[in-house]
Amino acid sequence: MPPTTLIGSVRRAMRLLETVAGHPYGAPAKQLARETGLALPTAYHLLRTLVHEGYLRRDKGLFFLGEATERLTGSGAQQKRRSTIVDLLTRWRDAIGVPLYCAVYREGEIDVVCVSDSPVHPAVEEWADFRETGHAHAVGQCLLSQLDEEARRDHLDRHPVRPVTPYTVRDAQSLLRRLERVRRMEPVIERQEYALGTVCAAIPVTIGTTAATMAISLPAHQADRLLPAARRLQAEMGRLVGALALSISI
Repeated sequence: MPPTTLIGSVRRAMRLLETVAGHPYGAPAKQLARETGLALPTAYHLLRTLVHEGYLRRDKGLFFLGEATERLTGSGAQQKRRSTIVDLLTRWRDAIGVPLYCAVYREGEIDVVCVSDSPVHPAVEEWADFRETGHAHAVGQCLLSQLDEEARRDHLDRHPVRPVTPYTVRDAQSLLRRLERVRRMEPVIERQEYALGTVCAAIPVTIGTTAATMAISLPAHQADRLLPAARRLQAEMGRLVGALALSISI
């Protein structure tokens, strides 16, 4: 685009924002004008406008990035992290030949962050709310197994155990006993408890104090593939554990 067609004030404001970003401890207007090559009256006018709009803040004569700018950069970082996990899931889905699911336990609820499937490897249809049926699927069981006893009971008080299929665990006590037997970092296996004709495996992911999981599903007639596929996913995750943990923390 020719320079004559650009809006000059926008370009100057962006230069000021970029310059302020390079001063984490703030900078005065005169310094910012000098570094951006702007006339001081122009710099003052743009700085006041950016402060008014929340893109900058002024404190004791120094200018800092404001909340509006931080929201923009935070949103960009979040999109980048989400893009990373989508790429990872897509790669592993195609390499292992299974649909993949990523979920976290956030603010007392099961949150499915991302699902990666394809016409060849379709995901399980969410015919019963995943948040309310955590007792019945591998994703939920894996997340609940990472919580302490109080948090588990709190979850089950809010989302009581109920039959979803003929294979679903029958009551809360049976589920709690099963969760207590889950070995650390071992896949959690579920067979037709959430959806008839489907088997699932979920692998715990350690992200500080946040419970998270990566899971796969297969048709029941391919149940013999489930554990080998889960082990392969676990190995792939181990090679990129840092990127995976950062990406899930969205």
